[in-house]
Amino acid sequence: MGTTTTNPLAMRDVLANRLFRRLWLAQMVSIFGDFVAIYAVFSVVSFRMRGTAAEVSGIMVSFLLPLALIGPVAGVFVDRWDVRRTMISSDLIRAVLVLLLMFATTPVHIYAIFFVLSAVSSFFIPAQTTALPLLVQKEALFGANAIMQQTMQLVRIVSPAVAGALAGSVGENACYWLDSLSFVFSAAMIATLRIPGRPAGGRTVSAILQDLSSGLRFILNHAEISFVILSLTAGTFALSCFSALVAVYVRDILHSGSAFFGALGSLIGLGTILGSLLVARVARKASRAHLVTIGILGNGIFIFLLAFFHTSVTTIACCLGVGFSVAFILIPASTLMQEETPQEMRGRVSSSSMSLIALAQGVALVLAGSLAARFGIINLYLGSAAMLVLVAAVGYFQLRRATSPPIGDH
Repeated sequence: MGTTTTNPLAMRDVLANRLFRRLWLAQMVSIFGDFVAIYAVFSVVSFRMRGTAAEVSGIMVSFLLPLALIGPVAGVFVDRWDVRRTMISSDLIRAVLVLLLMFATTPVHIYAIFFVLSAVSSFFIPAQTTALPLLVQKEALFGANAIMQQTMQLVRIVSPAVAGALAGSVGENACYWLDSLSFVFSAAMIATLRIPGRPAGGRTVSAILQDLSSGLRFILNHAEISFVILSLTAGTFALSCFSALVAVYVRDILHSGSAFFGALGSLIGLGTILGSLLVARVARKASRAHLVTIGILGNGIFIFLLAFFHTSVTTIACCLGVGFSVAFILIPASTLMQEETPQEMRGRVSSSSMSLIALAQGVALVLAGSLAARFGIINLYLGSAAMLVLVAAVGYFQLRRATSPPIGDH
């Protein structure tokens, strides 16, 4: 079994690494631009194009589909290519693609642009995951992932207000220009990094398939990584069923409005920021995989309480708790895969995880509405909570079995 309790460095010590600071700044600006552009796209489809609920949800489906389908193969190439050049190229290509949104006149145009954007992101995401362990020492990985997660949640809270102000004052095109410039800024920052390269493998189809197969075998033969990836997949499905219908839950169950719905999204983000502050401390005493189990169990409990009591007060507390628990899933899971995966396989392992998570999220987005219509939103939430608790229980016993010494060992 791999390492599980490497003592993480404090976040201030992680930020002292100038190479990490550059990557972090690049991603902070790029993620901010992404959220602003996504807000503008949803606004355009919902209000200017008068899109139906299916057309609006199609935006996310068109983005998730390439991540699910292209991801595993993209990871093979990421493991063969120069990581720095892959990230720079991806940023510059996306800087051009996002400007095409200015000329979109129908939801179909937006779907096509998002599909291609996502296909390019299928290479960038595993490349960044591969780059991080090459820029920071092993003890800094946990703190680095916590900082990245905090930044994403903080940007998620702030960006809607900025996007709304830009779209309202100068139009949605300003949001697309901002996103394009954020990609250029990210590429410029990454260009200043020195990331160790690796020799490329064979270029034949059989060599590529062999690399893909070896990556899958590594995942299946590593008890902690296979558990974490499967748990992330199941947990993402249950959480996506929950998040896809929060607006309907607020409207039909709580009989509240859009302001309350928006506040809940901010509370989930705030909870994740608070959770990421604590999880690094807890990581000194618990394994990464067990922290993931705790996070999944916490999400199950909070979603159950939200559905069982369905009052405004419990909803506020439980959404904060859901965000808090998410930090215990994402940060330890990312760190475990980076720590335990050999450098030459990190692209394949991270892209396989990304693919399954995107697939689970896409399926949940497609099915959540029909499941809620058939069984009721409260029963769907209770079912999602039960699924999360079951995953946590199975994971606990699986990890306990994997770490127990064989009978007769002393």
